[in-house]
Amino acid sequence: MSGVDLNSDLGEGFGVWRLGDDEALLDVVTSANVACGFHAGDASTMRAVCAAAAARGVAVGAQVSYRDLAGFGRRFIDVEPDRLADEVLYQIGALAACARAAGTRVSYVKPHGALYNATVHHEAQAAAVVNGVRAFGDLPILGLPGSRLLAATAAAGLTGVEEAFADRGYTPQGTLVPRGEPEALLTDTDAVVARALRLAQAGEIVAVDGSVLATPARSLCLHGDTPGAVHHARAVRAALDGAGIAVVPFAT
Repeated sequence: MSGVDLNSDLGEGFGVWRLGDDEALLDVVTSANVACGFHAGDASTMRAVCAAAAARGVAVGAQVSYRDLAGFGRRFIDVEPDRLADEVLYQIGALAACARAAGTRVSYVKPHGALYNATVHHEAQAAAVVNGVRAFGDLPILGLPGSRLLAATAAAGLTGVEEAFADRGYTPQGTLVPRGEPEALLTDTDAVVARALRLAQAGEIVAVDGSVLATPARSLCLHGDTPGAVHHARAVRAALDGAGIAVVPFAT
């Protein structure tokens, strides 16, 4: 790759509760997946993250989710497709208002948590997410390579952007190891950096069984709630910069 985007999940606090260090990560990443109030986030948090992103030239993306604050959006919900599309539209619209007030705009959409994983194989929910995005406008959608989500995105005439994860374990099938299972998370900084460099330089990721997966990913996710997230992110950015790999947003 001549360049790669770094994205991270931000704005995942709610009220007085905070998760992660948004300010530190915004100094490193090029795209911010901002929680839109359904799994985390509230109006003040959304507006503050948008303002901080705008000040740094970081692209703002809507991280849409199931309506699941109690479960942090990590529980599958069998939402009727039309309702899910409306809820995706609602979330994008809420963030768009905060972004506009901060002098920026929503540049892309990424599902969060269980919704992200469901749209890898769940055709109806993948189509619902795309329909919600399309109702708002022509925004790129970030997703897992080979997913039903990106297939539905292409069928709708929207731009799909493949991503990979620097700090998550992969199955031999190219899907994410479910959270709670062994090797679901990479917590060693050297391993996270090695994953990022191999992706950027060779377009490859090593699965938990040692098999090598080719990936066309244009964006690399660094989770904001992973232990040592800021340290990982800074090390990845330094390694990419040191290797002469441009770190740039995929959307503007």
